[in-house]
Amino acid sequence: MGFLWALIVGGLIGWVASLIIGKDVPGGIIGNIVAGFIGSMIGQAIFGDLGPSIGGFAVIPAIIGAIILIFIVSLVLRSVNKK
Repeated sequence: MGFLWALIVGGLIGWVASLIIGKDVPGGIIGNIVAGFIGSMIGQAIFGDLGPSIGGFAVIPAIIGAIILIFIVSLVLRSVNKK
């Protein structure tokens, strides 16, 4: 049950970050989950365990990290699509 909960929370974090930044995550639901997990790692490396924790994710750093990740991925995809 813990792994399923982490997948759900990771997906929600990726989804919220994509709503905030206004860009869709490539890969749909799987992309949201990946963005949530990787964003959580990025955010916790930068900000630590700031704020509430749900499903093993510190929510505020995870969302900020996912926003950073989605922004970087969108820049890379945009530059690749221009060529």
